[in-house]
Amino acid sequence: MTDRYAVFGNPITHSKSPRIHAEFARQTGQDLSYEAILAPLDGFPAAVAAFRATGGRGANVTVPFKEQAFELASRRTERAEAAGAVNTLKFEGQEILGDNTDGAGLVADLTRNLGLDLAGRRILLLGAGGAARGVILPLLGAMPASLFIANRTADKALDLARRLAAAGPVEGGGFDALPGRQFDLVINATAASLAGELPPLPNDVFAPGALAYDMMYGQDTPFLAFARARGARVADGLGMLVEQAAEAFYLWRGVRPETAPVIALLRGA
Repeated sequence: MTDRYAVFGNPITHSKSPRIHAEFARQTGQDLSYEAILAPLDGFPAAVAAFRATGGRGANVTVPFKEQAFELASRRTERAEAAGAVNTLKFEGQEILGDNTDGAGLVADLTRNLGLDLAGRRILLLGAGGAARGVILPLLGAMPASLFIANRTADKALDLARRLAAAGPVEGGGFDALPGRQFDLVINATAASLAGELPPLPNDVFAPGALAYDMMYGQDTPFLAFARARGARVADGLGMLVEQAAEAFYLWRGVRPETAPVIALLRGA
């Protein structure tokens, strides 16, 4: 019997996840189906329960349900606990395992696809919301020299840094703490790109040879244009999208798919 998986979100029609997982299944010879499910804003737990009742084995979760998925999980991984959000559910009998594969996906894209060794690097993470929370623990696990979280509301960044201080060299503050500092990797995890805006960055924030990474994908954002004009290498978040999906696929199936051909396929499309 074909195993069923899905992605839950609202909106969801734009999701590339069904195509990504169809490619993974074809590549690895796994017998599964994968669909996109529009969950009502006030009906996420019920939608998941209905999916499980009809044989669902696992699910991805996207905006705006990641915090609700965290609450729904009866058991959570360490990285999900650190993120306070869940983007992957695995149904194991009566138990629901919650994981967050975003950070692993980001680190895999940076290191494998973009060839960046994170050890000893100075990293700047822009934003302190859910997108940022999901990647801090895996980034610190890569042994950077430092990780600074910058947010418009400085207290939010400071609180996040304090909460994860035991995991590595992490600080937090407002954007006003950035002048005079340079970074080897600058990651945009803010919602600014969605609005076509640029976070308030100093002109000299990029160290020589720095990489600017925007978690958003599919368009040349103001952040990437700003970085490129200042000599930085740039990358969008398409690779992260595919890599976090591969991490979820591995959690469900115990098989790790090849991501490079799928990234190339989506870039071509």
